[in-house]
Amino acid sequence: MLNKTFSPPGQSAFAARFEAQKIAFGPVVFQCVRYAWKRGMLQALADAGEGGLTIDELAARGTWTEYALKVVLETCLSAGVVYLQNDHYTLDKSGYCVLTDKITQINLDFNHDICYRGLFHLDESLDREQPVGLQTLGDWPTLYEGMSALPEPAKTSWFAFDHHYSDISLPSVLPDIFATAPRRLMDIGANTGKFSCAALAYNSKVELHLVDLKNQLAVADVALQTAGLRNRAHLHSINLLDAGLPLPAGMDVIWMSQFLSCFSETAIAGILQRVAGALAPNGQVLIMDTFWDRQRYDIASYCLINTSPYFTAMASGNSKIYESGDYIRLAERAGLRLLTVRDDIGYCHSLLRFERADAGEANG
Repeated sequence: MLNKTFSPPGQSAFAARFEAQKIAFGPVVFQCVRYAWKRGMLQALADAGEGGLTIDELAARGTWTEYALKVVLETCLSAGVVYLQNDHYTLDKSGYCVLTDKITQINLDFNHDICYRGLFHLDESLDREQPVGLQTLGDWPTLYEGMSALPEPAKTSWFAFDHHYSDISLPSVLPDIFATAPRRLMDIGANTGKFSCAALAYNSKVELHLVDLKNQLAVADVALQTAGLRNRAHLHSINLLDAGLPLPAGMDVIWMSQFLSCFSETAIAGILQRVAGALAPNGQVLIMDTFWDRQRYDIASYCLINTSPYFTAMASGNSKIYESGDYIRLAERAGLRLLTVRDDIGYCHSLLRFERADAGEANG
């Protein structure tokens, strides 16, 4: 049974009340800190060094009014992004993270450009299990149908968020994918074709089948052609929510990365049943995803848990960042058996390896 808390041991009631106020004013703090970063206030304080700058000195630059400086920097002060000493504002440690840490910046952009306006509709999205907040970006049933048509800066922020976490993990898992010497590999949820290109370049003999929506495959097609790898790739335009559309069969390895988290448990169960049926004898299913319960550090679990409302309000209305046990349970229900788990891939990925539950009997 999973047990977890993010509260410090022995937290007092007064300290807990302070934490509650941080939650209540969270949206205000978010916007002010983002303004200070985007408009150069934090950079100005970083350039000033330990001596810091007064409001008058900052205002004298002509970039910000005294009013804007006071409003924004006082909120930054309350959030520990800056500190105030002898009327001089100086960048604090959290401020340096906002200013220099790539993950922090990607998360800020993602939440501002993709999620912020849409999360206003979270209550309705939860009640209806539909991405009601998606209307702030476009008129699509789910975000995935509109991925290639997302407006800027949302499009850039979404792909930066998605790729930053997955790109660093991909090189280290290619040996896992080809450990059984597969000749027929299927990439479900091919997206922009990054994995497909990497896999085809890694192994010159593999035949790759890409499965995704039509618009996404069009993007992947261009990437494959540009890389000169199109001749060994087969594109299959399939909506995985349509249970009547068959998957290509006889696959030695079926690969899914950050894909199943786009669906509800009911949909995942159906997808895994079809995946199990598409395996060749002794074929395997490899699922790489970000499970909040398998993280080494609380900071990773925190970020992943709080990505789930994006799926609710913006992406699908009924998916989330899952616990690893959810996937394992649904896979077993679909006739698969867990073979291995590898954690600590990249920033926060784990790799689950499955085979058909009857594979051992067939070999026997």
